[in-house]
Amino acid sequence: MATQAKKSVYDFTVKDVKGQEVELSKYKGKVSLIVNVASQCGFTNSNYPELTTLYQKYKDQGFEVLAFPCNQFGGQEPGSNEEIQEFACTRFKAEYPVFSKVNVNGKDADPLYKFLKSSKGGFLGDSIKWNFTKFLVNREGEVVGRYAPTTSPLSIEKDIKKLLN
Repeated sequence: MATQAKKSVYDFTVKDVKGQEVELSKYKGKVSLIVNVASQCGFTNSNYPELTTLYQKYKDQGFEVLAFPCNQFGGQEPGSNEEIQEFACTRFKAEYPVFSKVNVNGKDADPLYKFLKSSKGGFLGDSIKWNFTKFLVNREGEVVGRYAPTTSPLSIEKDIKKLLN
């Protein structure tokens, strides 16, 4: 029997930092910003605080940040899942979920990222170009926006607000 085609972000299961499966359907009905993060990137110090700001400001209205560490860009996320979690939570006060490290490109790319890329191809084709590429997902689990690593999280705020209203 063929596996049913996944039509929404909420059809996927991912792993948390402890390796436990998490069904993304638990975020159904929320607006989510899915981001591939790294601890040692030039964008780290600007993106993490802004993601935290957005999360704090809108979490009570149904907004989530879903962070997926990735070590495919310049080896800038070399740590273990525990080290990454510690870094995000201690240094940047991240209260949103940081998941298990994933690949976002190539044949071993996480199925969620294959779906995100097929939903919204980027400026230079489908592959993710660098850390902190952001995908905005509406309450139905549809990918409605893709933003480059250079796009600051706060500049996406107007798009988030539209989806929350």
